[in-house]
Amino acid sequence: MAAVNRLVFARKLEKLGFLPALEVQNAIARQHLEKIKVKETSSAKNVLLFYEHTPVFTVGIRKKSVDAKEKRRLEDLGAEFHYTNRGGLVTFHGPGQLVCYPVLNLACFKKSLRWYVTSLEKTLIETCKRFGVHAETTCDTGVWVKDNKIAAIGVHAGHWITTHGIALNCNIDLSWFEQFTPCGIIGKGVTSLTRETNQVVQTKDAIEPFIESFEDVFDCTVVWDDDEDLKMNGS
Repeated sequence: MAAVNRLVFARKLEKLGFLPALEVQNAIARQHLEKIKVKETSSAKNVLLFYEHTPVFTVGIRKKSVDAKEKRRLEDLGAEFHYTNRGGLVTFHGPGQLVCYPVLNLACFKKSLRWYVTSLEKTLIETCKRFGVHAETTCDTGVWVKDNKIAAIGVHAGHWITTHGIALNCNIDLSWFEQFTPCGIIGKGVTSLTRETNQVVQTKDAIEPFIESFEDVFDCTVVWDDDEDLKMNGS
């Protein structure tokens, strides 16, 4: 069993819009920050939030990469569009994609954003390996199967409290990614666990492999959080 400060709570998969999910992670992050102020960091929960979003395009802090005209074009495709404070450019979330937002106090792990991103990459690579898929990192962001991105990463950290996270393509409709240049990377494609394994991999099928990989990489113990109050209000 990992030490107490290496205990991470997982919230079960929900199908939810982007903004309600953002509210939950921000509420948990605020809790961490409040505990830091009174030096009670051990009482705040480190949490993995699992979601499957309704169609949405999001863009990171380099938001000038998407002007008003392009924003309207993407919205006209039938998806929401939101600016965020995560790293990275424009990406897409939708049904068939496993989204995980780790809300962690990196003081419980390692105070290094580079280490954190690298650890998320390793977690995704190990997750893919559990499905017999060889994935790797490249000079471009995310996790790749050859020249096709299978998972995206975009994070934010303030006072070492993390928000946003990863998106792993399971059985998502890949045609959405033909409508824009994912993360601004030209000349490369997008893939999914379903395409790479030639069998349908649902988002729920990827959760346990992801958690097992996360435990190995982050040297922690993940337990399911069944507190309905926490689930509803992020407290």
